[in-house]
Amino acid sequence: MCGIAGEIRWRDDADVEAVGRITGALSARGPDGDGAWHDGRVALGHRRLRIIDLSDAGAQPMVDDERGLVVVFNGCIYNYRELRAELSDGYRFRSESDTEVILAAYDRWGDDFVDRLVGMFAIALFDRHRERMLLIRDRLGIKPLYVAEVDGGVRFASTLPALLAGGGIDTTIDPVGLEYYLSWHSIVPAPHSILAGVKKLPAATIRTIDLDGRTRDRVYWHPDYDRDPAKADWSVRDWREAIHTSLRTAVQRRLVSDVPVGVLLSGGVDSSLIVALMAESGLDGIPTFSIGFDAAGGEEGDEFEYSDLVAARFGTDHHQLHIGAASMPSSIMLAVNAMTEPMTTPDVTAFFLLCQAVAEHVTVVQSGQGADEVFAGYHYHQPAARVRRSDAHRVFTRAFSEYDHEELAQVVTAERRPSGAVAEHLLQKHLEAPGAGTALDAVLRLDTHTLMVDDPVKRLDSMAMAWSLEARVPFLDQDLVQLAAQCPPEFKADQDGKGILKDLARELVPPEVVDRPKGYFPVPGVRHLDASMVALLTSVLTSPQARTRGIFQTDHLERLLADPNGTYGPVGGNTLWQIGLLELWLQLHHIPA
Repeated sequence: MCGIAGEIRWRDDADVEAVGRITGALSARGPDGDGAWHDGRVALGHRRLRIIDLSDAGAQPMVDDERGLVVVFNGCIYNYRELRAELSDGYRFRSESDTEVILAAYDRWGDDFVDRLVGMFAIALFDRHRERMLLIRDRLGIKPLYVAEVDGGVRFASTLPALLAGGGIDTTIDPVGLEYYLSWHSIVPAPHSILAGVKKLPAATIRTIDLDGRTRDRVYWHPDYDRDPAKADWSVRDWREAIHTSLRTAVQRRLVSDVPVGVLLSGGVDSSLIVALMAESGLDGIPTFSIGFDAAGGEEGDEFEYSDLVAARFGTDHHQLHIGAASMPSSIMLAVNAMTEPMTTPDVTAFFLLCQAVAEHVTVVQSGQGADEVFAGYHYHQPAARVRRSDAHRVFTRAFSEYDHEELAQVVTAERRPSGAVAEHLLQKHLEAPGAGTALDAVLRLDTHTLMVDDPVKRLDSMAMAWSLEARVPFLDQDLVQLAAQCPPEFKADQDGKGILKDLARELVPPEVVDRPKGYFPVPGVRHLDASMVALLTSVLTSPQARTRGIFQTDHLERLLADPNGTYGPVGGNTLWQIGLLELWLQLHHIPA
């Protein structure tokens, strides 16, 4: 929906010019308007993408002088109309926006107002009377919020590159973030980022920042991954019907908009179900969009045959985009430049190009991100379903981790390594924590609440907002996630993953879409590097900047460059691409060596 920025100072006035530069760097996220507000030690900025209340009355920063409140907010509150009706007896609304509902809800319920929000959001709310700022991120981290300490205060923004535009931030490589990045295919979980001076507000967190510098965090949502005694007698049919009802509600919630809503249709189970449920609600001519690439390395580059089946079944207004091999290097460079952090998953470029095409037709889309994490769709979920609770760590590490701490000593130079096995310790902490009944429960909790936030969720938001496109994810509806967490894991792991979702899909979509091998947005050109891609990565990794930065061991780079397609990680990513992309991202974003 938008981009937000701000600064809080402990003693001096806020740097309004710096906040202005940060806000300006967010223009792609909000091309329909900008706004600024400051008062002494606090400054806020906003870029607007008009989706709800298209009038100027919905502009931000939104100020309530009577109550001493100011807010900037990125995202959408799907239940804002219901909340507005509940709050109308004590609050006189001046707009039709969901932003104003945030102000009224905070005035009525205080910090607990967030418990009543259904949506995706990153909120910065300043209470002038209490002299404090609240930074709040939604339950699943769908909307990003980056934070950096500066001399005498704190700044925040919707993207990392925008935050750097304000200046004065430590841009050295964070050794902890680097170990995460290399261990988990570019995933760097909050609060870390790849840069030492930039942190991320974790999902489901309220951070209270007082104007005297005191800061405290509160996690406001943490569902249990265990069985609910009230549902102990539910059959698989009962669970399927409950999930159908909950997913239908999730899709309908994400139709709240004053502009049309489309669907990113890959042709897989997840996006096909979204189309089916939108059609089930009575919508005709749903705008749907698919992308494909040239085949490479023996791997097919599109799944049009399946997306076409779904489009035909439901009579959608369907659009296909095919990208030839010749345009891939330039497209990849543009996609990397749009990344808020370096992301190596092959389908990042697919989302970037697809969202570019989609933005010519609609401003809002629904997408199937999150279904694999919530309903056990990945290859390592089935082994986790067959082992004891105590074996979750072993099974996950074997199937997912690229390197261990000792192996990284052969990859990364000594000064870039953390002192301990931080990736291993984080996995152990999350997988062994109470509140997960089985090994698969523990793995799904880790996926959904720690790793997913900085992989498919971040990927989709970055690539969509690069083209001023709002992407909504019904599989990450808070009620659906909580219901799925209670579902017996064997129902999810069945049929090679997402079994209960596949059974539901067979009732709603063409069976050919369900009963086939799992697919992804295929981008063969990033998995199987051709001569032009190898030349690009060679140039980047042997550049003066890379040599000065000195992240990687020289002999390791030489081995990878000698055999560019010879090394792949456990989830299929090209290792040279993973390493080369990091340096490419640093250079494109002008990070000093």
